[in-house]
Amino acid sequence: MKLVQGNQLSQLGGKLMALVPSPQWLDTGNNAWQLAAATFVGLQSIPGLTVLYGGIVKKKWAINSAFMAFYAFASVLVVWVLFDYNMAFGEQWFPFLGKPGLATSAAFTTGQATVPAAAAGMPALTFPMATLIFFQFVFAAITVIILAGSVLGRMNFSAWMIFCPVWMTLVYTVGAFSLWGGGWLAGMGVADFSGGYVIHLAAGTSGFMAAWMIGPRLQADRDHFPPNSLLMTLVGAGILWLGWNGFNGGDPYFANADAGAAVLNTNTCTAVALLVWTLLDKMAYGKPSVLGAVNGMIAGLVAITPAAGYVDGLGAIAIGVVAGIIPWLAMNKLQKTSFMMKVDDTLSVFSTHGVAGLTGGLLTGIFANPAMLMYIGTDKEAPGVNVTGLLYGNPGQLLLQAEGAAFIIVYNVIATYIILKVISFIVPLRMDDATLKVGDDAVHGETAYAIGTEGE
Repeated sequence: MKLVQGNQLSQLGGKLMALVPSPQWLDTGNNAWQLAAATFVGLQSIPGLTVLYGGIVKKKWAINSAFMAFYAFASVLVVWVLFDYNMAFGEQWFPFLGKPGLATSAAFTTGQATVPAAAAGMPALTFPMATLIFFQFVFAAITVIILAGSVLGRMNFSAWMIFCPVWMTLVYTVGAFSLWGGGWLAGMGVADFSGGYVIHLAAGTSGFMAAWMIGPRLQADRDHFPPNSLLMTLVGAGILWLGWNGFNGGDPYFANADAGAAVLNTNTCTAVALLVWTLLDKMAYGKPSVLGAVNGMIAGLVAITPAAGYVDGLGAIAIGVVAGIIPWLAMNKLQKTSFMMKVDDTLSVFSTHGVAGLTGGLLTGIFANPAMLMYIGTDKEAPGVNVTGLLYGNPGQLLLQAEGAAFIIVYNVIATYIILKVISFIVPLRMDDATLKVGDDAVHGETAYAIGTEGE
């Protein structure tokens, strides 16, 4: 065999065979951006939330909290390629679920990406299925990792090991297919650009239900739970913020103008929410809090997520203002009422993800600007793909957003309850009190720091 590099021809058996690096449908720029965006989103979990959790909890829970995130990332990927991907993005099986099936074959992973039930409403994708599978995996993984924030400091790790793959299979896939895979909510016209409902509202509601079922931390931990490393928390928060560029910037599936607008809107909204939250902390408590700023940052990131490519810059600023106020009130007022305090939501995921995701989803129904085109149409008969909100003459969109949120909330609460109830018959959901007093060393035989034996 003789290889002629100049014209990429190889002589084999007397015949000339042209070699091309990729099929005609593959756009290397779009493929590169989707892979990069997916990596940014993966970094939000590993190491982003891993070190954020490890730093924000009491010293004795640093390893356990970080390990919960690390384990979730790995366990989700395994079930994702075995059957969950096709349940979320495959051929329709039910109006809310795709057909389970392997996503592993050479033909499937290297073939052209498509979302069968949603393909009619979007351009042909220009990267391989493997890229899409991995891109959607990192979204799935961070959802259950966010959920973990509600149950840090007491959930039995054995129960967590069972819960992650089961919840992913029975809960996440339903929301993902319904809204992104071409399911019934998508058919109705409910809009969720990048996961305000599929990820954050789901994690917030399921996490709250899990926190209630598992029970609270030791009272001593609830009363005194200082972060063991605020600097480590800020490192995780910074990775989370910039990683969100892949979160929202990757969701048009093309490196197009809408991707750029989504990235800009994401950062604008987040900055505004952080400033508003910090101002409210200063007014309410007399001091600006760095933990408050982190929570404001997260609320802004979450609230813009369902709207990122659908709103303009002023819409992003408006959502940032509201995201700095409503979740702040939820965390600092609502979750501190005697009724809500019965549930020990360790990191207030209910407020920063559940309430913020719901807020952003509803505001999408108000601020979505039809001039923000996700995909450009070819003529007047096909003007492009966009969403029109209340401010632009479509009050029905707000109602649709409320209906979509109601489904996600109700389904997540019921399904999470059933899953944890079944797991409780196999292993305890909560560690025993003796283990809770010691923390990491009792659970894993490891501690975060070599100095000291017990401490805050």
